[in-house]
Amino acid sequence: MAETDRVLAFHHTNPSYPVHIVVIPKEHVPSLTDLGNADEGLLHEVVAVVREVAAGVEKEYGSCSVNTNLGLYQESKHMHWHVTYRGESEAEIRGMYGNHD
Repeated sequence: MAETDRVLAFHHTNPSYPVHIVVIPKEHVPSLTDLGNADEGLLHEVVAVVREVAAGVEKEYGSCSVNTNLGLYQESKHMHWHVTYRGESEAEIRGMYGNHD
């Protein structure tokens, strides 16, 4: 999917959506709000890969969502980002979010 020396992006092994990609740092980072021993540069690298993957999903499907979970929402205690396309039609998306061009 995408990979650097310190970051890996891969298709989720148990996807919740038609397109569900996970982006992780290769070294342990507890969460977005607790970087542990990681340097800020690693966070920047992770976000750069998230942006690259999200741009590809948006280009191919017309939309995507990006999120990371914290606290009780974070099942895996290793920082990870989800890049998803949920599969709605353009009409469904515009119905939810309006016509903001």
